[in-house]
Amino acid sequence: MENVTDRISNPFGMRPPCERFVPGYGDANADFHLVGDHPESHGGVETGVPFTNAAGRRLLGVLAGVGLLSDPESDAPEVENLFCSYLHLCVADGEPSADSYVDNERFFDAELRAIGAHVLLPVGERATRYVIRNYTARTIEPFEMGALHATEIRGSGWLVIPIEDPSEWDGDEAERLREALETLLATDYRRETDLGRFLPDEDTYFVR
Repeated sequence: MENVTDRISNPFGMRPPCERFVPGYGDANADFHLVGDHPESHGGVETGVPFTNAAGRRLLGVLAGVGLLSDPESDAPEVENLFCSYLHLCVADGEPSADSYVDNERFFDAELRAIGAHVLLPVGERATRYVIRNYTARTIEPFEMGALHATEIRGSGWLVIPIEDPSEWDGDEAERLREALETLLATDYRRETDLGRFLPDEDTYFVR
């Protein structure tokens, strides 16, 4: 099923219970879903677009290099097959509380399932832990972001590629991520099954 919308920012009209928030941004039918923590951490408080602070743009630069967006320095970059959103989309006064995360996660989850991406790209420890726990049904211990960075984890309908927080990149993290994404993009990464064999004619019917 395809989402029909011409809206790049907040295509599903999310309205969380807060005065200011940074909504999801990008292609509503994207195969890749970039998942961040919260606006103060990864950007968007001023621009209204996720990952538009200094650290976030380092990551956007890698994604631009593999063709998922253009002009990573823009406050409203053009995206290609990519959607970006936060676990906690509300702009908080400092670090969000545990209760606030719980309240915000329902909006994130609804948007994630509406997008229906094939590849989840969680950024930083909190987002990675959340995605692995909720969308892979796996437990990873010891949990080391450095070791998980740019690796593939098969989930329950999703392929997950964790990304270490770009504010902590101090080595070859950008290159490792670029290589991992280029390798993935060169394959058929979609997790689909053709159920057309159950139909009376020869039509195909792909589902995730």
